[in-house]
Amino acid sequence: MRGTIGGVFFISILLLVACSGLEVSTTKEPVRGDEKVKEEKPVQREETKVEELPELTEEELHKQEALEELTKRENEVLNHSDYGESNEFHEFVTGVKTRMKTDEKVIALTLDACGGENGSGYDDELISFLDQHNIKANLFLNARWIEAQPTIFMELANNSLFTIENHGTEHRPLSTIPRSAWGIESTASKEEIVAEIIGNQKMILEHTGKLPKHFRSGTAFYDDVSVKIAQDLGLEVVNFDILGDAGATFTADQVKESILQATSGSIVILHMNHPESGTAEGVKMAVLNLLEQGFSFVHLQDYELE
Repeated sequence: MRGTIGGVFFISILLLVACSGLEVSTTKEPVRGDEKVKEEKPVQREETKVEELPELTEEELHKQEALEELTKRENEVLNHSDYGESNEFHEFVTGVKTRMKTDEKVIALTLDACGGENGSGYDDELISFLDQHNIKANLFLNARWIEAQPTIFMELANNSLFTIENHGTEHRPLSTIPRSAWGIESTASKEEIVAEIIGNQKMILEHTGKLPKHFRSGTAFYDDVSVKIAQDLGLEVVNFDILGDAGATFTADQVKESILQATSGSIVILHMNHPESGTAEGVKMAVLNLLEQGFSFVHLQDYELE
């Protein structure tokens, strides 16, 4: 009995000693002397690169500035509270320019291209004659014609003999109240007038990088308020003192005789969108005659208008 108790006591002592010498283990394995602790490398984040936009060319910068100025003018006109009542409506209302203010023997040929279903042709014979004889001309082009003749338009725009002018977006007479001229309904509000002028102005700027300086409406009819609006949009409204081809309805002889009535500072209206008409042949005869008389042909932008 004593032996048993003694044995149990001895085993208990051994367990107590063993328990008192235990080390508390961790989840990490012990590192041996011949192993190096691996350091965790920081995660490298890729830097977000900001893509640099290409710098604008001088031409693009000029176009952007011109568009900003045009948009500013457009907003000022639209926010203008009162332009007054419409009192006139015809081809020669107050503010419309019809001649160059000069005594020099110079004439301005202005060629309209009206566009639309029956007005989008191109008088190559007429333009080729002017080009061959180094004759300057001012081309009043409608947006519909530009859309119908994009390649020819750019050729003309890049020819220094010609200036590109604004002949409206939809070829409408301009008025703040409903009217009509030659069977074409006019604009009927300030907003419609602005759209008729600005739409084509922006189209020409986009394609050429230049803003036209002069405007002529479809049918060349205006009210006095619309002329003020065009001026506030940065344009001179230009008609004529010589009816050159009466909407491309004159015969060649009639065109010739009409143009020969021109004097120093005259502005002649003709059409370049009806190759079937007598305009080209009449212009040839008249221009050669006027050259012999000592006249020359000029750009409107080089003269003060009246």
